[in-house]
Amino acid sequence: MLTVILLGIIEGLTEFLPVSSTGHLILASELLGFTGEAELAFKIAIQLGAILAVLVAYRQRFAGVIGGLVQRDAKAIAFTRNIFLGVLPAMVVGVFAYESIKLMLESPMTVAIALIVGGVAILVIERMAHKARHEGVESIPGLTALLIGIGQCVAMIPGVSRSGATIMGGLLAGVERKTAAEYSFFLAVPTMTAATAYALYKGRDALAIDDITAIAIGFGVAFVVALAVVKAFVAIVGRFGFAPFAWYRIIVGSVALMWLLAR
Repeated sequence: MLTVILLGIIEGLTEFLPVSSTGHLILASELLGFTGEAELAFKIAIQLGAILAVLVAYRQRFAGVIGGLVQRDAKAIAFTRNIFLGVLPAMVVGVFAYESIKLMLESPMTVAIALIVGGVAILVIERMAHKARHEGVESIPGLTALLIGIGQCVAMIPGVSRSGATIMGGLLAGVERKTAAEYSFFLAVPTMTAATAYALYKGRDALAIDDITAIAIGFGVAFVVALAVVKAFVAIVGRFGFAPFAWYRIIVGSVALMWLLAR
């Protein structure tokens, strides 16, 4: 039960930060001996707790978009279009590459290397990022949203970070920092919901009643922690940028790599 709670905390803390929640869960599971088919389903399922946190934190925004769609408001339509275009590439790639992705989810070494490489990439991209031209998710051009979605597919490699890939892709495309962060939150809702549902369906035979109870607890813990992190992350990014997360990735990845090589 302590392992379940700890992994729920890790998921809630890292899902929306550009540090890779999946990577952290894989490394923590390796350290704790929490591996296997049912354990993999657990780690995927508790991500829905973090997704629910986004829906709660931005409930007024989502309600406004729904109301705007009913009234055929141009901004609401543009917002919805950009979410759809940002999610589409990951949906297509995820269906056809599921087995390959699943194999990578069992590789802590891949995570350690990806954390380091991703950290360096964030430092470089922050320096390269163009002047912000797009403020607000609805202001992102459709082609830019699709390109960011294609970039999100790189995050299927554990350790890369889904939020990190979308945020960095947004910065390179001239999206303002806060908008890039929020866009990554909003893309997470359909992307992770679909990925989790598909993974649970595939792994349904490995789940028992005890596993479902553990998932429910991990889900709740992830929700509470993620709810606190979502808003704080936007404030931190606005003040310090993404460099602190890049250095964190490099340090954690380096320590993990040394540990894995020394075993």
